[in-house]
Amino acid sequence: MIYHELFLTNDVMISDFLKYLELELNRSKLTVDAYGRDLWEFADFLGKDEDMPDAERVTTTDVRAWLAQMARDGLSPRSLRRKTQAVRAFFRWIQKQGIISNNPAAEVQLAKIGRKLPEFIREQEMEDLLENPILGGDPALNIRNKLIIKILYSCGIRRDELAKITDADIDFYAKEIRVHGKRDKTRLIPVADELLDDIKEWQTVRDSLYSFSSPAPLICSKRGKLTGRAIYEIVHKQLMGTGATHKSPHSLRHTFATSLLNSGAEINSVKELLGHASLQSTQIYTHLTFSDMKKAYDAAHPRSRATRTPEPPDHLKEDN
Repeated sequence: MIYHELFLTNDVMISDFLKYLELELNRSKLTVDAYGRDLWEFADFLGKDEDMPDAERVTTTDVRAWLAQMARDGLSPRSLRRKTQAVRAFFRWIQKQGIISNNPAAEVQLAKIGRKLPEFIREQEMEDLLENPILGGDPALNIRNKLIIKILYSCGIRRDELAKITDADIDFYAKEIRVHGKRDKTRLIPVADELLDDIKEWQTVRDSLYSFSSPAPLICSKRGKLTGRAIYEIVHKQLMGTGATHKSPHSLRHTFATSLLNSGAEINSVKELLGHASLQSTQIYTHLTFSDMKKAYDAAHPRSRATRTPEPPDHLKEDN
């Protein structure tokens, strides 16, 4: 992607900042591309009425005016929030280099977005799915596709993390899978004996069909490891029989986390298993479990309004 170059004092450019994000902070390509588009748009906005101003001349009013214009155009709060973060990070980077003394975006309030509770699949639905998966015409691929569902549900990993797993990442003796997460961070996920048996079964089938150099990708086709998109399509098809609105690998990740917390797992342990950088990301699942507990209370507890038998009015009560 070619980025518009906003020249600032000391020859600082947007492209320099994007290289910093990619090479030094190890941000994903999606993040770098999104920040590049946002900063390019801001540069164009600043150049509408006058020559492109340098860093010292950009004000908080400029940032707010840009965001206000996009809000009037109907841009979503989520997108406005990201654009604010992009500009804030850009000027913070310039500030650290001593080029400016104040970050003009530092005091700009982030747009508030309503956080939706992640959707999960009910336990009985998951059991039914694992017992009766949707089968295709190829028995080998049926084994692989069922394993995809089992790993995502049992380990709570992301689809791209699943795609990266090779035989070298599976430790049958320690009963662990090494997962390569965001920003090249790795973590170990414990694996139950039943899932390890399923993995061995698929490896035997895979090796009889395909020839890969070692270490072989675990989830693959004859062309090599499956892409995240291919895994999404397989999961989406398998979840068609469930009541989930969003039939995706992430729904299985949500189900994994919710099941652990409902069973009494400690939240910091769940955080580590999910590979969350912040506990705040994991805490969203506590809202889910609390909601479920409240429903259970309302449905079953003798002091719950939902089940309490209303007393008859006074004129119908018998005298004692």
